[in-house]
Amino acid sequence: QVQLVESGGGLVQPGGSLRLSCAASGSISLISAMGWYRQAPGKERELVARITSGGSTNYADSVKGRFTISRDNAKNTVYLQMNSLKPEDTAVYYCKGEHRDYYNINYWGKGTLVTVSS
Repeated sequence: QVQLVESGGGLVQPGGSLRLSCAASGSISLISAMGWYRQAPGKERELVARITSGGSTNYADSVKGRFTISRDNAKNTVYLQMNSLKPEDTAVYYCKGEHRDYYNINYWGKGTLVTVSS
């Protein structure tokens, strides 16, 4: 099994920055790509950013140029650097790990809340 634990959320003013971390433990070798998703109140969960095991990345249009996803394989950790935060970025942010062999098996963390407000 794989365990994912997010951290780094909190309250930040518009225009501010936060860095989220997702630490993976357990059967790390089962994971290939990892991603950050978010879910705002009353909305569906959406992809924010994704990074493959080879380091290729993709982003939601709404965060391009403001957010950066990265991974440190030695630390089994994925990061999401969020700059120029906007109130509409307020959401619970979840980390997801994709199974390397089965596309329909994913591992999720419990989420960390990001609130952007003055």
